[in-house]
Amino acid sequence: MTSPATGTRGIPSMPERDPKALRAAIAQHAPKLLVDFDRHWRRDIADAYDLAPVPAFMARWWGEYALARNPDMEAEVHRLEDEAVHEPDYNRGKALIERAGRLRREAAKAEPGQ
Repeated sequence: MTSPATGTRGIPSMPERDPKALRAAIAQHAPKLLVDFDRHWRRDIADAYDLAPVPAFMARWWGEYALARNPDMEAEVHRLEDEAVHEPDYNRGKALIERAGRLRREAAKAEPGQ
């Protein structure tokens, strides 16, 4: 397993799409996520006899890492979410959350090596 390369804008490439490679990338480039990643793995996957939850686990953490590896996009998502919390106008708050969600989904579309 190799560690992800760093792209031209200083954003690490996405790893291979498997739990070990994803964990290694998180440990190297987004260590703030590692405790939650490991906790979630131990709780839902490590001792499971049914591997059905693995795709959902990978989808969630793939998206989390894809966002965390890009500090500018991550900051924008958190800014939108924070602004939505304090927005008194329901429709404006909803629009802010929807925009944050679109950015999260966009980040999660990254493929290995991108």
